[in-house]
Amino acid sequence: MNRGKAAVTAGQRRGAVSLLMAMVLLGVFPLDVLLPSFPALAEHFSTTPANIALSISLFAVGIAFAQLLIGPLSDAIGRKGLLLVGMSISMLGALGCVSTSDYTLFLIFRVMQALGCGCFVLSQALVQDLFEGEQRDRLRILMVTASGIFISISPLAGTFLQATLGWRGSFWVFIGLAAVVLIKAWLFLDNSRPSHSGARPGFIRSYRRVLGDFEFVSYWLISAFAFACHFSFIVISPLIFMDQLQMAPYEFSLILLIYGAAYIVGGLVATVLSRRIKPGQQMLVGLGLILLSGLAMLYLSSNFALTSATVLIPMLICTAGTTIARPAATSKAMGLFPELAGTSAAAGSTLTFICGGLISALISLSPANLQATLGYSFVLLSGVALALNSRISRRARIHESHAMTQPGGD
Repeated sequence: MNRGKAAVTAGQRRGAVSLLMAMVLLGVFPLDVLLPSFPALAEHFSTTPANIALSISLFAVGIAFAQLLIGPLSDAIGRKGLLLVGMSISMLGALGCVSTSDYTLFLIFRVMQALGCGCFVLSQALVQDLFEGEQRDRLRILMVTASGIFISISPLAGTFLQATLGWRGSFWVFIGLAAVVLIKAWLFLDNSRPSHSGARPGFIRSYRRVLGDFEFVSYWLISAFAFACHFSFIVISPLIFMDQLQMAPYEFSLILLIYGAAYIVGGLVATVLSRRIKPGQQMLVGLGLILLSGLAMLYLSSNFALTSATVLIPMLICTAGTTIARPAATSKAMGLFPELAGTSAAAGSTLTFICGGLISALISLSPANLQATLGYSFVLLSGVALALNSRISRRARIHESHAMTQPGGD
């Protein structure tokens, strides 16, 4: 146990868990709760639903680049101050979004909101700082599962907010939740820098160190590709269900309620698997399910007409795989450089959001057959991720064999 964790009290840990859950809840509002408002946003800004979908992708890319600065800074000056500043900036961006009627200004304020939301990357660093071992792994699974629960109820919440407060409702609730996170961070975190022995490398050297490690990059790419499958569906789901299938916002919210419930099942399975098999095997199971979902999506798109069932059934399989694979890959990546937890989280989350943003943008630009495009993407992404996982396993076996042949080896 490092000295940073030794100084953490049980009260701080309980407060940190409640803070992390609040951050997970807050994370669904800039994206998922806004989905039922796509038609209203398109009408208000005199643009197309596809452009609104692209604004979601732009938001993800904005978060990714903000994290590049926030992560290493948090290793140097602490997590608390940056979290407080980030929440304040995101609140100002959300206020700008509700006050403008110009689409270009809306995009600018969304980017501002995204830059503030870049501080969400600190959640992974806080897990690394304050928890350890199985407790840390279980908390990461809990965060993914909680995300699924919030995703499952967010479309209904978005539909209610749209009906009562209009599209601005989700932004007002975001501002309120951001204020809660800000207060919790002020109360439960201290601003001391994570304690590790040895000199701390500079900004560029920190990134060169973590991104120069094959295992680190591979684990995060596995997590990123699994996330991209989920995020791509979230971004284009209004185009499929509300635009192509002509569903009402309430019907759309019920569809996503079922989709979000798959996260709960996946989280329960991931918890069981984490106690019985190694992380590499967990990733193999999760990625295998994503590959299966892609093949099922392609089969259904080529043999049946587009319906909610032909899209949702493969997505339930994909979501279960994502929930199993992502926590295992993230824990393995974050465990490689515990003294650079902020930098590690920022580098990994940047890869994740760039992959999610760019891949979802590419899919949304090919509206002719979104179902088949999703299927091909799942097959490709899971195939590459499985190859990376296999490569990591081979390298580990080679290193073990080499160690055993050296003098003094067993």
